[in-house]
Amino acid sequence: MRLGKMAIALACLALLGACASMITGGPLIREGEPTGTIEVVNGSSRNVDVVLISACSASTYGLNRLPDGAAIPPGRSYRFTVSAGCWDVGAGVIGYGDAFQRMEVRAGGGVRYTVN
Repeated sequence: MRLGKMAIALACLALLGACASMITGGPLIREGEPTGTIEVVNGSSRNVDVVLISACSASTYGLNRLPDGAAIPPGRSYRFTVSAGCWDVGAGVIGYGDAFQRMEVRAGGGVRYTVN
């Protein structure tokens, strides 16, 4: 079911650029709020191609937050600065599956999310 949401979001972006603002998952940093970090660690044997991060209150998981063409190689990680608060994080390998987790990021703190 979650993979379906990701596929729909990516298809919508590709086919209907106008709907992108409805499925972004919101900004990672909200103006005037304290920040923390989410570190996505690749514990799998394949490159992680997609990282979705959205505010827990968002209606979708959002778009891929990795830079264009980027991936997280096995054994490596990528850090995202986000506003403190509740976040839904999903990461995976296109065509091989994904995993999702809800997490709370404290101001000045960090959360590590390992993809296996």
